[in-house]
Amino acid sequence: MAKTEQAHSNFGTSRILAVAAISICLTGCAGFIPLDAPDAAATHTHAALITEPSAPLAYALMPVNPAVLQATNALTDSSGLIFSHLPGGNYRDVTIGVGDIVTVTVYEAQAGGLFIPREAGVRPGNFVDIPRQQVDQSGNINIPYAGSVKVSGLTPRAVSNIIRERLKDRAIDPQIVVSVAEQRGNQISVLGEVNSPQRFPIDPGGIRLMSAIARAGGPKYPSYESTITIKREGRTYNESMSSVVHHPSEDVLLAPGDVVFLTRIPRVYMAFGSTPSPGSIGGTNNRRFTFENDNMSLAEALAKAGGLDGGRADSKNIYVYRFEPKPLLQQVGIDASQFPTISVPAVYKFDMSKPDGWFQADTFRMRDHDVISVAESPSTEFIKLMAPLDAASTNASNISSVVVNSK
Repeated sequence: MAKTEQAHSNFGTSRILAVAAISICLTGCAGFIPLDAPDAAATHTHAALITEPSAPLAYALMPVNPAVLQATNALTDSSGLIFSHLPGGNYRDVTIGVGDIVTVTVYEAQAGGLFIPREAGVRPGNFVDIPRQQVDQSGNINIPYAGSVKVSGLTPRAVSNIIRERLKDRAIDPQIVVSVAEQRGNQISVLGEVNSPQRFPIDPGGIRLMSAIARAGGPKYPSYESTITIKREGRTYNESMSSVVHHPSEDVLLAPGDVVFLTRIPRVYMAFGSTPSPGSIGGTNNRRFTFENDNMSLAEALAKAGGLDGGRADSKNIYVYRFEPKPLLQQVGIDASQFPTISVPAVYKFDMSKPDGWFQADTFRMRDHDVISVAESPSTEFIKLMAPLDAASTNASNISSVVVNSK
């Protein structure tokens, strides 16, 4: 009888220890395990005010088909296209600017006029050179017998006509030649991530953006990592260099005073979910990856992130998150009227369990700051749930065996 009571006592003790072991495994034994930051319970407990949770963000889920793929790729290809709409473009004739050094030569038809003496032997030729002048802050130069002449913003030919009109009643059939000896006002600057930053005057026929960058030694980094900023008339305009390369209309003529600045801004995307763990792919210890070409596809992006995890990934549910304009959704037959904003959160869904999904992934063009999410298979969730329970039951069994054996 005593042995039976002892057995029951041992069984009860084992059960208590097993329950305690399971509780410890499931709860993490809060307060005993150190934390590197406050947990959710501590954050909520010490809050002075807790607001109501916001409503879930509305988004459009779009399984990818040929129509959706064509629409989003067309928008990706047409992104940018800003420089061709710059105000003050189409600049071809170089005008005289403040600070320029100007030369003026006056010709007369015969001696005895305003500038040429009657004695033919006194000087050769029938012209006189006006001393070189710098255009003042008011944009003027001074010409004998013509007075102050406004030249800033005018072409040399236009200035010649103005001076001729003022001298025609005093000189003998005057002909005027105006030229710019040194351009100091009509210059552009190319700075930033170029090999030879410099400031130089605009050519007489004008100069285009890519030619100006070439004169500055070209970009230091690939076009898909370079962003061009043009500062004109107190405003700035930005566009990727890749867009300028692929769209000739964006290679605009520059205007006097333009500042061109190149900046290295690599385009990136993020990959989460059932992809290989960070650090397992080439030592890259993050989930943020850079583009390696102008047009990176989803298949290339997944390959760079290590592909799909064969033990966890659900190849039927691959998602790409980005914002899209309403017209794109309407173009593919989605009612976007319920979205109050111009840009709509959009989620593209790919089924890569079938061959056509792989073709679509290799055609789908990524954009800067796209987010890729690879869903986990349902079996993975079940395995995750069972793992701690299995560990807890194993620990409880081990503890029970130790207690029984110790008796």
